[in-house]
Amino acid sequence: MTALAETTETSTEAGAVPSFDVTLRIRRFDPDTGAEPRWEEFTVTAHGTDRVLDAMHKVKWEVDGSLTFRRSCAHGICGSDAMRINGRNRLACKTLLKDLDPSKPIVIEPIKGLPVIKDLVVDMEPFFASYREVMPFLITNGNAPTKERLQSPEDRARYDDTTKCILCAACTSSCPVFWTDGQYFGPAAIVNAHRFIFDSRDEGAAQRLEVLNDKEGVWRCRTTFNCSEACPRGIEVTKAIQEVKRAMITRAF
Repeated sequence: MTALAETTETSTEAGAVPSFDVTLRIRRFDPDTGAEPRWEEFTVTAHGTDRVLDAMHKVKWEVDGSLTFRRSCAHGICGSDAMRINGRNRLACKTLLKDLDPSKPIVIEPIKGLPVIKDLVVDMEPFFASYREVMPFLITNGNAPTKERLQSPEDRARYDDTTKCILCAACTSSCPVFWTDGQYFGPAAIVNAHRFIFDSRDEGAAQRLEVLNDKEGVWRCRTTFNCSEACPRGIEVTKAIQEVKRAMITRAF
């Protein structure tokens, strides 16, 4: 019987909420010291239904206030607490401790491919620069309409999946091409281009396809599916990229 199981059994008999000790092994980096990144371990008491974010809060609030990470809504909507947890990109607020192995240290690192500012905080500007370049907004010609632009449910369903993106960068920073090529647009930018390319109300598809036809655009995708597996919203990222490629070829011929 594991320590977790023993604790759960004893706590259940006592009528208390089961708890156990969990160790977080966090990659730390402080630019002010000039030192190389280092690993540091913290052990806190938690419950199986706690999230990794809850355990990190205990470390920051009760053990080491210098621990630095992003978080905002804590409900999987803002996407700000994306990080590598046990080697996979996840949202700390959506990852339950009971779904990991609490008998081993939980390894936490910043997402890859973006410059680390401090601890788990990375510089998101390269990510957002690519996002802005695909023009993630409705483009129309002529005068502004006097009423709402209508769209059928079928037309709306065409791009419904890619409207779910929360710009957490989990998909882009899980892409091996992005790790090795800082110029690649990355999956998230292509997903957000897809959202408007296939919007029946939009008239800027040709412009976006021209941008993505660049050597660092969709053709750099190697279809490894890392992005789809990493997406916390379940977006079929690789499928969306393939649909953009197909639209590009269809336009060419």
